[in-house]
Amino acid sequence: MARDTSFSYSFLVLPDAQREAIGLVWDFCRAVDDAVDEAADETIAVVEIGKWRAEVARLFGAGPPLTPQGRNLKPIVAAFALSRQPFDDLVDGVEMDLCHKTYATFDELAGYCRRVASTVGLMCIEIFGARDSRSRDYAFNLGLALQLTNIIRDVAVDLKNGRVYLPQEDLARFAVAESDLRAGLVTPAVRGLLAHQCQRARQFYIAAAQAMPHAEAHKLVAAEIMGGIYFEILQRIERRHYDVFTEVIRVPKAVRARIALTIWARGQLSALGYRLFSRA
Repeated sequence: MARDTSFSYSFLVLPDAQREAIGLVWDFCRAVDDAVDEAADETIAVVEIGKWRAEVARLFGAGPPLTPQGRNLKPIVAAFALSRQPFDDLVDGVEMDLCHKTYATFDELAGYCRRVASTVGLMCIEIFGARDSRSRDYAFNLGLALQLTNIIRDVAVDLKNGRVYLPQEDLARFAVAESDLRAGLVTPAVRGLLAHQCQRARQFYIAAAQAMPHAEAHKLVAAEIMGGIYFEILQRIERRHYDVFTEVIRVPKAVRARIALTIWARGQLSALGYRLFSRA
């Protein structure tokens, strides 16, 4: 959820008001996430989560926000008529990192991904002005795809933080122990496990593409750029034969720029074609 360079390419295609709004949403979400990730201990993290839960309430009418992120975001909530539920869900998702170091099943993991990633997508599409219910389905599936890509890419990083997001049922299915992941070797079993996760992520990218309503495609170009860059990460993981241990796999700036430009141009042509078709 950081304002990293992968997402900055998406922001560049937005009108100024939307770009500023998305940036402020991102800052708020990042601050909520940091409440757990940067807390000195679990007790402090619990207190911080409670503060952010109260801040969400203030965003939606229960008094003035107390944090810089909340104060900056409150006018955006009103201007874009943002819904409260995704913000509450986000706090719930971040809180899950306090009590879940592992996930038994994919269904459990999907619930986490929905709260920490799909919710942000739902916030974004309201700023984009995409109101079709299919756009919500698009955001839901794309959020899962992006978060699963993150989880696959960051297996080694998460292990250092004491977390294994890969479902325990999948580790058992492919006969992979946590110690095998910590060894950092891409054995046939580890390769099979990670290939399975990549295929699952691909299914959500496909589901997002299938859900997108053609009439609102031009409003979702920024999201498509995010998806395009993260899909490239997924492909690079596959091309490296699932070695996510040697280094964190990233997409070079030039490639990110090319992806963004290609998707933006495709979106412009699609919007033009839709306008011409609508007038016919």
